[in-house]
Amino acid sequence: MKHLYITFFTLLIISCTPSKKQVDLIVINANVYTVDDAFSTAEAFAVKDGKFVFVGANEEVQKLYEAKDKIDAKGKAIVPGLIDAHCHFYRLGENQQAVDLVATTSFTEVLDRVQDFQLKNKKEFIYGRGWDQNDWEIKEFPTKKEVDELYPDTPVAIERIDGHAYLVNQKALDLAGITKETVAVGGEIVKIDGELTGVLVDGPMGMIDAIIPKPSQKTMIAALKDAERISIANGLTTVNDAGLSREIIELIDSLQQVGEMKIRVYAMVANYPENLEYYLNKGILKTDRLNVRSVKVYGDGALGSRGAVMRTPYSDKANHFGAMVTPVDEIERLAYRIADTDYQMNTHAIGDSANIVVLRAYKNALKGKKDRRWKVEHAQIVSAPDFEYFEDGIIPSVQPTHATSDMYWAEDRVGAERMHGAYAFKTLLNKAGMVALGTDFPVEQVSPFLTFYAAVARKDFKGYPDGGFQINEALTREEALKGMTIWAAYSNFEEDEKGSIEIGKMADFVILDKDIMTIPEEETAKVIPQEVYISGEKMN
Repeated sequence: MKHLYITFFTLLIISCTPSKKQVDLIVINANVYTVDDAFSTAEAFAVKDGKFVFVGANEEVQKLYEAKDKIDAKGKAIVPGLIDAHCHFYRLGENQQAVDLVATTSFTEVLDRVQDFQLKNKKEFIYGRGWDQNDWEIKEFPTKKEVDELYPDTPVAIERIDGHAYLVNQKALDLAGITKETVAVGGEIVKIDGELTGVLVDGPMGMIDAIIPKPSQKTMIAALKDAERISIANGLTTVNDAGLSREIIELIDSLQQVGEMKIRVYAMVANYPENLEYYLNKGILKTDRLNVRSVKVYGDGALGSRGAVMRTPYSDKANHFGAMVTPVDEIERLAYRIADTDYQMNTHAIGDSANIVVLRAYKNALKGKKDRRWKVEHAQIVSAPDFEYFEDGIIPSVQPTHATSDMYWAEDRVGAERMHGAYAFKTLLNKAGMVALGTDFPVEQVSPFLTFYAAVARKDFKGYPDGGFQINEALTREEALKGMTIWAAYSNFEEDEKGSIEIGKMADFVILDKDIMTIPEEETAKVIPQEVYISGEKMN
């Protein structure tokens, strides 16, 4: 009888002990930077159905939950899934199918790479991307002379790294119908002594785009998957693609829906009439992995190709002001049209003149409208009085590595006075309350850790310059991490679902090999994402 009593008593105790909840993943012994409102840290978290269900202490998570998968992080730093707030995701993938001209140190090296590529691939139209004359000993635009000699019968179009200039051969010019008499609209057809050089800046590039053979769906899928592979390997879980066609957006959606693409995409609709007609009438398109609710507009060109629009002439080119890619009256018209929908307007503006055009258009179109979160993409050179516009809910979307790439020659372009408002990330943060950070890849490298380093140190990878480039405009480490997570998510209207490690949010996170918040500054650029998770699923 005593034995039966003890058995019954034991069963009663067991039945009164709360059972642990089953989850999909538990992570313990971590240094978790949650990036919540308090920028708090935690030791552990639990994931179920792709979302965080617990964030807190080791002891508590193990007391409350059990999981089939458990990670002992062994003290490693964990950050929210990293967001690139401005990149060209699909273009990165396209580049993997073309001639890679990034980091060429001379035009001779460019020609060598083109020839190597063509020998292996036998293309009917040669396309490449990534050259930058500012990295060469002779820092002048190349000409088509040598390309014409090598390929008199095969069209060639090789694009500058910033996407704002082509060098094309005579065959391509002929196919596009470009002659010495062709009028350049929204850019420049560069000539020397009245003769075509083969360099086209901004607007006229569209005539070449029209003759480049359309890729097959198989090639487009390969490009997207290559871009995803590279992005995830660098620690990115969300990418903001700055300008996509309906065709590519729908292809991304279809791949995501069948599980063949896991990365999340914030797709800015490219500013073409057919795209606007479709999406502005359709309204916001939102899934767990795709968000279509913005239009990407090009204001001006780029500083490296002297296409950025300045209020006074370039310091290194007399009587040259750059050129608006989208005319001023069209930007104003677009602003009103987009303001009447739920879509954002995200406009590329580099030069001080282009920035004020965009900022004034935004202010006028958004009168009486709340929480629209329109962005200025780049906001690279801003006149001192114009920073005030960012106090009205306009978000600066900036790319810190542009500052450290351009710092060697930027002052030559714009002069010392205008440099006070150039790459002014801290000033923009103070005015807007946040900055969304990106890379603009493939213009720059994909790694968000290079973004972090450039934002905080304002130096190149050799530690130049001592003390940092315009160091007063540097961000703190906390600000830089927020710019790559919660502020970027906010700029996408996604702060309630991602951007921090908090209960109820998507379980996107990255385990780092080093603690980016405490290691020496110069080491932050070399941080490696050891493991990347999207919705709690390991990606690499």
